[in-house]
Amino acid sequence: MPVKSIMSSTAPFLTSRHVAVIGAGATGLVAARELRREGHRVVVFERGDQVGGTWVYTPEVESDPVGLDPNRSVVHSSLYDSLRTNLPRESMGFRDYPFRKREEKGRDSRRFPGHREVLMYLRDFAAHFEIEELMRFGTEVVFAGLDEGGKWRVTSALRNSDPVDEIYDAVIVCNGHYVRPRLPQIPGINAWPGKQLHSHNYRRPEPYQNKVVVLIGGSSSAVDISRDIATVAKEVHIAVRSLEEDKQGKVPGHENMWLHSMIDSVHEDGTVVFQDGNAVAAANFIIHCTGYNYDFPFLETNGEVTVDDNCVGPLYKHVFPPALAPWLSFVGLPWKILPFPMFELQSKWIAGILSNRIALPSKEEMVEDIEAFYSSLEATGTPKRYTHNMALFQWDYNDWIADQCGLPYFEEWRKQMYMATSKNRALRPESYRDEWEDDDLVLQAQQDFANYLI
Repeated sequence: MPVKSIMSSTAPFLTSRHVAVIGAGATGLVAARELRREGHRVVVFERGDQVGGTWVYTPEVESDPVGLDPNRSVVHSSLYDSLRTNLPRESMGFRDYPFRKREEKGRDSRRFPGHREVLMYLRDFAAHFEIEELMRFGTEVVFAGLDEGGKWRVTSALRNSDPVDEIYDAVIVCNGHYVRPRLPQIPGINAWPGKQLHSHNYRRPEPYQNKVVVLIGGSSSAVDISRDIATVAKEVHIAVRSLEEDKQGKVPGHENMWLHSMIDSVHEDGTVVFQDGNAVAAANFIIHCTGYNYDFPFLETNGEVTVDDNCVGPLYKHVFPPALAPWLSFVGLPWKILPFPMFELQSKWIAGILSNRIALPSKEEMVEDIEAFYSSLEATGTPKRYTHNMALFQWDYNDWIADQCGLPYFEEWRKQMYMATSKNRALRPESYRDEWEDDDLVLQAQQDFANYLI
């Protein structure tokens, strides 16, 4: 297969590597594009039968609704049927492939579209940049680890076929982090008689008709799912870890929804007791909207990369483990961010480093930087599980990577739109997707998009 490249003719020293990308969601797609642009030879492994990763919806759910059974039938989508983006399409698209409104039949032209439109956008992206020719669909990576001579051995298997070993110069992990549910410890839960599930296995509200539902979490999915269920349930009680006292009680605009502090305990008679002293008798369901654990079951690093309380590390800038850099890297670990554009920057950085166009610091300097970062988290009392929460740092982080790559910073309208949406979401949790006050930023985005002939 010919290598497609936009390498400058003034840079003959660039090196082409043989790179395995694991996963064909948004991260894997943009990583593959940037690697090939840089002149690398790329293979993308995808266990599913299409691109899109977590944006591929299925009504199927796992055999274990809370996701604890290691032998459960694993479903890789966490989408619920009613999901719409919580970011406007203008800000969330890749920078040189805008997420434009499409008016043709079968497309969702809303500014905050449903999940199927995001999948269509990713399919369009893959088709436009001819990425699918790099794909191996229906192929699961069962092992990726160091081989002799510093190369990487990748063992993969087609469905119902024997595993195959191949050797690569580098591996980029793009397998997402919305598959392995994270659950809280609740006193009495083993004796509680009701049903439980993790939001990973929530699809539609009908099973909760006239039921009393307790939902744990304060994330976007918790807000969406609680509203979805409230259309049919008898009562919906939302338990939030850190909730101001003045916000407890009935949710404005809903007759059957209440906010509580976190669950204190649950009991054999079905009662759920909250830390604020309130209780719900005979609850039927507890739904855990409590996030996910990072999980790399195929990856063998001889202890160089571990996951400890949901901190993947040690990683330089959330991407490179110093002992294995640049031959192992991760795209897409940060959260509470503007995801697609950040993943694009990370991919450009990795591709440039692998070709020798961009230099990494020494191993010792990377370790020192990581230790300083961990110390700063500890000094501010940030729990380890929030290591990759980049809500407060994403713009400086993006600017730093842009500097490494010699690229312009994110457009000012993109940053302002993200922040305006965050404020609007807090102000109008029920309607922010359909009411906004940043049309001036939308106009700026559309003017920028006119520069891209797609």
